Amino acid sequence: MDVIQGTGTSPGIASGPLFFYRHPVFQAGYKKVSDPEKELARYETARKAVAARYEELYEHTLKVSGEEEAQIFQIHGMMLDDDDFSGFITDMIHTQSVSAESAVFAAASHLEQMLKESGDDYITERSADVKEIVTALLETLSGKVKIQQMPDRPVILYADELSPSETVNFDHDKILGLMTLHGSGNSHSAILARSMGIPAVSGLEKAPAKSLAGKTVIVNGNNGTIYTDPDDSTTARFTAEKDNALREKKELQLLVGQPDRTLDGHEIELFANIGNQAEIRDVLENDAGGIGLFRSEFLYLGRTSYPDEEILFSAYRTAAEGMHGKKVIIRTIDIGADKKADYFGLPGEDNPAMGMRAIRICLTRPELFKTQLRAILRASVFGNLAVMFPMIISPGEIRKAKAILSEAERELAAKQTVFNEHIETGIMIETPAAAIMSDILAKECDFFSIGTNDLTQYTLAIDRQNPELADFLDTHHPAVLRLIETTVRNAHREGIKAGICGELAADPELTETFVKMGVDELSVAPSAILPLRRRIRSLNISVAQIKAGS
Repeated sequence: MDVIQGTGTSPGIASGPLFFYRHPVFQAGYKKVSDPEKELARYETARKAVAARYEELYEHTLKVSGEEEAQIFQIHGMMLDDDDFSGFITDMIHTQSVSAESAVFAAASHLEQMLKESGDDYITERSADVKEIVTALLETLSGKVKIQQMPDRPVILYADELSPSETVNFDHDKILGLMTLHGSGNSHSAILARSMGIPAVSGLEKAPAKSLAGKTVIVNGNNGTIYTDPDDSTTARFTAEKDNALREKKELQLLVGQPDRTLDGHEIELFANIGNQAEIRDVLENDAGGIGLFRSEFLYLGRTSYPDEEILFSAYRTAAEGMHGKKVIIRTIDIGADKKADYFGLPGEDNPAMGMRAIRICLTRPELFKTQLRAILRASVFGNLAVMFPMIISPGEIRKAKAILSEAERELAAKQTVFNEHIETGIMIETPAAAIMSDILAKECDFFSIGTNDLTQYTLAIDRQNPELADFLDTHHPAVLRLIETTVRNAHREGIKAGICGELAADPELTETFVKMGVDELSVAPSAILPLRRRIRSLNISVAQIKAGS
């Protein structure tokens, strides 16, 4: 038995025979031609054909996985039109009189090098997308589609790396798990694997030996460990672990439909955090009371340009309708710090966590902000939507944000577009300043949601993205808990609710503490809903202990 360590990119455990997947390989040297106009026409025909193929993949993926996963193929279509790529190809054919294949190959090398030199892990991962597009173009230009015959039994599939179209086109019933030498959780194939529920491990330290083809492999997507040709005791251990996970899942399913109430009758709402409308099925399957945090910035990430109002409206309407009247709280754009989108053109900053981000971008770019607000307002008639502004530190910021919301309302009214004229507005409490000022901020809004990730970072002055500081980051620090309690108390004095939507909301060690504080709502990942419900239903807290409003 050999153990290979990688990074878990899609959770779960799978075992089965190992299958080595070989990518189609195309080579195109520097070939001069006598008729560059003919080559330009050949390239344009191939480009349109590949674009049409990506449109088909978009429609297919939209139906089976959702908008976020489908947008991968929209991005590929955009790259085909990008001047850094397609413009390079047509210019090279025209100026150097080379074949279309030669120009495509040269453009790929040029763009891959640019991406790898960016220094940004997310951008570097896009080099796999370049290879995907190049392969599609070269297949089309040559008229030869090289497809490896897949086995007729379920397998653990290994590849150096996988393109999104390869991942989505595989027969999913035949793929038990995925292993890739390259790639990370940011890769598009990892995103697709997660959406399809296939355990996956990427970034392996080494490739498995070819002699292992057909032999049993265990893939642990939870911790990134691979066991090749495992011994009997290892196989038995992981079989037991899989069985326990299935048993646990069945036990938790018994809690569907049960109230989130302690043994002595105190109720607290359990909502879900999502990044896109495709996750709504997970929210409903796990019986959340609503969506406490729709991270709308994920509609902006992974793109080369701003999403327009129609794209945003479609996503918000889907969420509103999909939740069947349950509340959906949409957080406005929280771009900045660790969430980057190059087309925003944000300046380089020494300390981006404290720089131009979230509401600061929105207040300085009101037209960008209004586009999103109009989309939310238009979608508000299809369900129970609320708006939440992130990174608020003063009542003046709330007033400015609400003033721009009012402008968006007037613009829609002028076009006789219907919307909820009484949509609720809330704010994130993410800084010590907001928590300390929460008695005043509560007068300006309808609800609070405490973002404990940033609140902890700013209170303790510790960068939560720095792994070397992990030992210093005490998420249970008394200062953080005091600020949470202060916020809840001040919210209740003004008659508004206070929830928690950061990582601490799902921490079972703090559930009793939060219930005693009188927290109204905990918003967590969909998969954490039922375990948290079980924890709440095990508590017995006398009403005299509830501190809310004291």
